[in-house]
Amino acid sequence: MRKIIVLHDPREWVFDIKDVEVISSQAYLTDPRFAEGGKARVFNLANSYTYQSRGYYVSLLAEARGQKVIPDAKTIIDLRSPSLVKVLSRDLEGSIQQHLAHKTKDRFELSIYFGRNVNRRYDRLARELYKVFQAPLLRARFGRNAEHWELRSVRPIPYNEIPDEHLPYLRRFAVEYFAKKRYDRARTDRSRYDLAILVNPEDKAAPSNKRAIVLFRQAAERMGFAVDILGPNDIDRVGEYDALLIRENTRVNDHTYRFARKAQSEGLAVIDAPDSILKCNNKVFLAEVMTAASVPAPRTLVVHSENRNEVVERFGLPVVLKLPDSTFSMGVVKARTAEELRNELDKVLDVSDLVIAQEYMPSDFDWRIGVLDGRPLYACQYFMARGHWQIYNWSSSTKRDRTGDFKTMPVDQAPQAIVDAALQAVLAIVGPKGLFGVDIKEVGGRPYVIEVNECPNIDHGVEDEVMGPALYEAVIGSLLKDIERKIGIST
Repeated sequence: MRKIIVLHDPREWVFDIKDVEVISSQAYLTDPRFAEGGKARVFNLANSYTYQSRGYYVSLLAEARGQKVIPDAKTIIDLRSPSLVKVLSRDLEGSIQQHLAHKTKDRFELSIYFGRNVNRRYDRLARELYKVFQAPLLRARFGRNAEHWELRSVRPIPYNEIPDEHLPYLRRFAVEYFAKKRYDRARTDRSRYDLAILVNPEDKAAPSNKRAIVLFRQAAERMGFAVDILGPNDIDRVGEYDALLIRENTRVNDHTYRFARKAQSEGLAVIDAPDSILKCNNKVFLAEVMTAASVPAPRTLVVHSENRNEVVERFGLPVVLKLPDSTFSMGVVKARTAEELRNELDKVLDVSDLVIAQEYMPSDFDWRIGVLDGRPLYACQYFMARGHWQIYNWSSSTKRDRTGDFKTMPVDQAPQAIVDAALQAVLAIVGPKGLFGVDIKEVGGRPYVIEVNECPNIDHGVEDEVMGPALYEAVIGSLLKDIERKIGIST
């Protein structure tokens, strides 16, 4: 398999390792040779993995291209959260106490280079930490309270910050690492029982209204669950349950992702899974995968500072711009003139290294096909908000005009091409497991997939118009099957 090291500046890499290609992050993100995908293992040694930085996008797009990448986007997010670090490392408690028992000072830093440490005394601890936090270059910080050591943080080490005296060790570890046929994989934990539903009364784009939450609870209770409703501050309670259903608008950069990640680390059945949140919340990832999988979609360009002048030439005006993590029409703008386009690009490229430009395709409504575990669940038409080009008009002064009308129908009455496009998109982007909503425009009788949402609306009186209680039972049933699979019960 092709092996690629990605650095901010390849000239910083002073080692010559057989069968390993060293390239810049800019080249990986923009050179068509790497965008075409193909089997490869990518080792991301970016100077920064900050959310929406180039280092972050190297990992995210490597996954979109079907390549194995270390660290993956999930690990990058994990490393930013002290609470997740504690959760994910709890099985190392005994090892940490054992390896640091002799230390006389109350603080200790451990450098981990490709799963190794320069001091053989700490080599085993370094390997164990690497299995949990898979990144090529890491620094773990420990602190002692009384007689007890705890892991305070784990952070990637920028390659250009490695001490010169460590470089000979780094070279040896790298040679041994890249010579391996297989690489360590992160461990998984056990599962437990009961259902938690995460909701947030302050979420103005909540995916389920209050009555729908009641119907989810009732469906779960009919199917043998004890149900609790959790709020944003209840993350420490996640381990009490065997399943988590998130009914709050999900984002990578807030507590919803941390809830999902903690639940996954505990072995719970989860809707929405953290992998789905990572992938579906980023339009750059969606665009890359849909292009590679030939999913029918509007013409799309991943825009960065070097190609921003190509947008008008590609699409003309007006053109739609989307922040990578836009959701529910927020962070999505239509530029009507060259001046508007220039101003909007200045704004979005100031907060993200990459942004999506997409051809403007006016329509009276958008299709939404709900997909559960790889099968169509419901079909809706969402009509545009009054006097607006989107189904949500967040600038409207009246709630009545904020959204358009809707029409729900049995899946078998929706055009087959629309349903097929939805399934194709879901299978390409996230696979057959989970709950998703696929937004599709129908123009000239042809489908154009706009995006895949991992936290789709299920509102009482809208998406459940056709199926009624069976819709809620289907979602809870998916969680139940996952629980039974985890504990070895056949269904």
